[in-house]
Amino acid sequence: MVEIDMKNILMGSEDDAQEKQNSIMVPIDDDMDKVSADSPDTVDALAMELATIQQSAKRVAIIGSRNLPITHQQMIETLATALVMQGNTIITSGGSSGTNAAAIRGAMKANPDKLKVILPQTIGQQPSDVQNQLIGVPNIVEHPDRAMMTLADASRVCNREIIDDCNQLICFLSHTSKTLHNAVQYAEEGHKVITVFYLD
Repeated sequence: MVEIDMKNILMGSEDDAQEKQNSIMVPIDDDMDKVSADSPDTVDALAMELATIQQSAKRVAIIGSRNLPITHQQMIETLATALVMQGNTIITSGGSSGTNAAAIRGAMKANPDKLKVILPQTIGQQPSDVQNQLIGVPNIVEHPDRAMMTLADASRVCNREIIDDCNQLICFLSHTSKTLHNAVQYAEEGHKVITVFYLD
């Protein structure tokens, strides 16, 4: 899993960047012994992750916080556009603002057919601004079976469904985002390729 601190990216000094660039991690003999002694399951998982990274077209899930400054939203929108233009499919959930909304806007700019939106419940249960944003999205998955669940519970199940459907997860969150941390942990257990951007 790759962890990236967005605050340091946006505000870090050149000295910090130079120091990180000059830092190289080299395994010592003891570490190599541990790797070679790993179970076949671990080796299989690593092989699967490597194969996913090398795929030319992937199913990339983008989920994250609703509370994002406009600069972060623009970055996510650009990222989603670029991923779709490379032939990838974006999978996300509905959202009137924040990560999911930015991912939807970016994917729709590049190719609406490469966007899949999985809702925690139904379109009718979404706020009107979310419903408006979903107009024109050709691939929307609704869940009327979750209509009686709380939104928090339905969202947790939705995140797992999104992760099950992807090869790679990109998540934007703060260190206090319990629901999103649980989603990342679930993705780790499923041996997904994960990139986490911390916003605080």
